[in-house]
Amino acid sequence: MSGAGSGPGENVVVKSGRLAISGLLALALVASACQYTPQIKEPTFSPADSTVVAADGQVLTILHSAENRTPVPLSRISPTLQRSVVAIEDSRYFEHTGIDPRALVRAITRDAQAGDAVEGGSTITQQYVRNVILDDRDKTFSRKAREAVLAIELERKYSKRQILERYLNTVYFGDGAYGVQAAARHYFARDAADLDLAQSALLAGIIRSPEGYNPYLHPAEALARRDVVLRRMLSLNRAGLEAVDRARSEPLGVVAKSTPASDLRYPGGHFVERVKQFVLTDHHFGATPQARRRALYQGGLRIETTLDPKLQADAESAVAKVLTRVGRDPSAAVVSVDPTNGHVLAYVGGRDFFGSAPDAEFDLAGQGVRQPGSSFKPFVLAAALQSGIPLTRTYNAPGSIVLKLPDAEPWRVKNYDGGGGGRENLVDATVNSVNTVYAQLILDVGPQKVVDLAAQLGVRTPLPAYPSAALGADGVTVLDMASAYATFAADGVRSDPVFVTRVTRADGSIVYTAPVTRTRVITANLARTVTGVLQQVVQRGTGVKARLDRPVAGKTGTAESWHDAWFVGYTPGVSTAVWVGYPASSKSMVPPTTPITVTGGTWPAQIWHEDEAAALAGTPVVPFPVPVAEAPTPTTTAPARAFPDVVGLRAEAAQEVLAAAGLKVTVASRASRDYPPGFVVAQSPPGGSRIRRTNAVTISVANGPPASVVVPAVSGKYADEAAAALRAVALAPSVVVQRAPAGTTVPAGRVWSSDPAAGTLLDAGSTVVVQVSPADPTTTAAPAAGTTAPPTVSASQPVSAPPG
Repeated sequence: MSGAGSGPGENVVVKSGRLAISGLLALALVASACQYTPQIKEPTFSPADSTVVAADGQVLTILHSAENRTPVPLSRISPTLQRSVVAIEDSRYFEHTGIDPRALVRAITRDAQAGDAVEGGSTITQQYVRNVILDDRDKTFSRKAREAVLAIELERKYSKRQILERYLNTVYFGDGAYGVQAAARHYFARDAADLDLAQSALLAGIIRSPEGYNPYLHPAEALARRDVVLRRMLSLNRAGLEAVDRARSEPLGVVAKSTPASDLRYPGGHFVERVKQFVLTDHHFGATPQARRRALYQGGLRIETTLDPKLQADAESAVAKVLTRVGRDPSAAVVSVDPTNGHVLAYVGGRDFFGSAPDAEFDLAGQGVRQPGSSFKPFVLAAALQSGIPLTRTYNAPGSIVLKLPDAEPWRVKNYDGGGGGRENLVDATVNSVNTVYAQLILDVGPQKVVDLAAQLGVRTPLPAYPSAALGADGVTVLDMASAYATFAADGVRSDPVFVTRVTRADGSIVYTAPVTRTRVITANLARTVTGVLQQVVQRGTGVKARLDRPVAGKTGTAESWHDAWFVGYTPGVSTAVWVGYPASSKSMVPPTTPITVTGGTWPAQIWHEDEAAALAGTPVVPFPVPVAEAPTPTTTAPARAFPDVVGLRAEAAQEVLAAAGLKVTVASRASRDYPPGFVVAQSPPGGSRIRRTNAVTISVANGPPASVVVPAVSGKYADEAAAALRAVALAPSVVVQRAPAGTTVPAGRVWSSDPAAGTLLDAGSTVVVQVSPADPTTTAAPAAGTTAPPTVSASQPVSAPPG
């Protein structure tokens, strides 16, 4: 009999399960003890250097082992550190005999539920056995059994203090530091005997994940982990409340990391560091941090990566060409991704990985989480299209707007420059990056749909589902953006980022091969539609400085207060994201700090242009694929057909879409400053209207900007004379009969004003309003001698020339 809830019977089952697991564990221990003779001694190694190679086989760097280890007796290790380590790693250390039954049963229970060995449950003694004696790569039940047997044997031979001393002198504290003395000197420039509570808690916290809690690479995570240790010590009465509060208020306090003079520079410093971190944290290379570090630096591995040395050099050169004031200009990060497979081709994580700056090794491309600004808008656009909202939908586009939100304060949104007015469709709102339109759009779509789609496209940084996501208010990484835009370039198929393709041992055996992960996220047509809009951003919008001699799609982004500036763009073959900003995110990029106000359309777009112009030089020009008409789904009653909306598409793409819909297409030309040549600027009937009696549609294609003409002087002329003068220079006259201002003497029937005024430069075809004095002698002066005032007319009536 089963029920919806749990009851006493279920508890009995759980207890029985634990007893059974305990029995199995005991049998495993006995079996192992009979078949395995403990040999408690340090193993010997034959270290071999590992090699990191680029995608073309070029050696990027050779990794040498340089273990930093200085053993000290327990008497020279701070008691505070000893208590910190025991509290967080094995709180019952002084009570058990090598294994902790409660922790072990809990671990095996969870392993059994998971069908694999996932839970630790290891005591300090077991950790020492694993790190120094076993060093197995696998994490299996049999290995755990051998580990437990050896731990019991070790406790029989040595005292608790002796084991703790050995453990503290061999455990890995990250960043090359083995043992507490080396760690104390490395992180705090002091001896292990002199560590205070905050420092001790930081080191104790590192043990669980030496790379993940490395205070140089992950300071926020290290600080949070330190506080976990302090809270644990407080709960166990190993430290008092006042001391814990004081320790938690202190900063990390690590000293600046020095770079050994023997270190050689190599291409892609931040990229190689990312590769190293991959090996140091992936269980393919060992079950423990020590085992993985030994494999990386002493295992003779050949690590094959995705880095393209030429593209890496192009990216670094582009940054140097644009940001010329070293030490004064902001930093930049650049990531290039192959849309077809996710291979990271170039990776610039900062100005100089090998520099002397305290944050030189901080990875701005993968660790820096910064506001993307309007470069996030394509994800909102894609979610809108996915929800059935067409590009032709228009919204009010004021310079600022206040929007009501459920259960929240009104949302005040303004455009970047405060300008606005009228209504704009989604194409123009994207091209012009209109915040007030996108704020309304995300409320129509729903913030949750937008952030969910962004994650599916490739944004791995978790994002809250707030309306402000439309304006890029929440932080992402440069790698996130390059990867997500690559999904658009790949027709809606996401490939997860890949840094390492294969790792082999010295004997040629394969340790690791990167899996192929390609997932369709959006339809090809949707991706192509987004691409078509983003092409216009580059051709006529905020991204014009990124133009190349080939099709480019992209979007600019500028965060609030000019702290972050982005350009993310792609061609069919590569997606590249560029971020510019100061590592200290509160510093605005405006004069006098920077020579210009830095927006996404300035330095980021210029860096992108320099980078891709060099990277793509000499390669074939490949056009983006265009949307195709999808076959309608058969239904009992055929739905009403509508004209496809093709405004904003290239002419050839528009004709393909319309022809596929069974429509007869007529092409006309029209001058336009809003669209580049070859793009559809208008259609008749308009997109979305129902197809009724006719299947014909006319599209107007931009043939370049209109000619510029100067408004001629027409004041004092009769209306027909003024109209003829305007038509002669390709301007359209609009005559309005209106009294001249009081006190002005104007003969009846003569022009007394034009708008725009004479001398103004206009596009050919623009309208000029001319104002003519009426034939009313009571309000205006009489016609001059030899002239006759014309009859009073409205702007819509034809104007006759005066007689004579």
